[in-house]
Amino acid sequence: MLQLIDIKLSFGLPSVARRKEGLPATQRKEGLPAAQRKAGLPAAQRKAGQNEVLKGLSLDLPTGTIQGIAGLNGSGKTTLLNVLYGKLKAQSGSVMYEGRPLMRSDIAFLETHNYFYSRITGAEYLKLFKAANPQFDYLEWNKLFGLPLHHLIDAYSTGMKKKLAFLGILSLQRPILIVDEPFNGLDLETNETLKQLLILLKERGKTVIITSHILETLTSICDGIHYLNDGVIEHSFVEGRFDGLADLLKRFKRDGLRELVDGMK
Repeated sequence: MLQLIDIKLSFGLPSVARRKEGLPATQRKEGLPAAQRKAGLPAAQRKAGQNEVLKGLSLDLPTGTIQGIAGLNGSGKTTLLNVLYGKLKAQSGSVMYEGRPLMRSDIAFLETHNYFYSRITGAEYLKLFKAANPQFDYLEWNKLFGLPLHHLIDAYSTGMKKKLAFLGILSLQRPILIVDEPFNGLDLETNETLKQLLILLKERGKTVIITSHILETLTSICDGIHYLNDGVIEHSFVEGRFDGLADLLKRFKRDGLRELVDGMK
């Protein structure tokens, strides 16, 4: 069981915004820590003064399941994943795994945007992971994706880079797999391959945490989907009751559109 217990995280007001607010210089000089700037936070979250992004979030995720995190843009999904991975430290709360504090070595994390060294081939990139798992046969695994591993990564498409990064984190053989928007940039065939692969990993005891803006990609593979809104998990849905999530999203969209239309002159 992976447990998030009363997670709270706030971000301070950047120095530029503080000057605009007319705050004293002693309160303006701190700015925003570099770790927060680099953590993939939405701009809207970086601009607000003492913006409380996660507000006592608690969630239980059973081992050996696929759990989806859904929410609107800027709801804090990527921030939550960064807290899980340890890129961001919550101001309060705890994350436990099988009765002990979660460690980064428990997790393999596929981020939305992947970083690669320049002027190296796909094969050279995957060889960097051999120290962690010498038994991982990346050539055999690449038969799933058909990547030109002898080519420079610089020439890869967005989808090809996503496949390469996934092979890298897969080689780590970690018990928890976090995948942030994994289907972005992939063709239909690879989307289906990735879905089936995540299901097989679950059947072998892995815990998979996934985000996606495409609801069908979550409902087709997840055992549970959790709706993140205003810093907390507002609703949780189990397999067989995902229609409730679709209805919730439709209602939010309809209410937002109605407000816009009502405001038209």
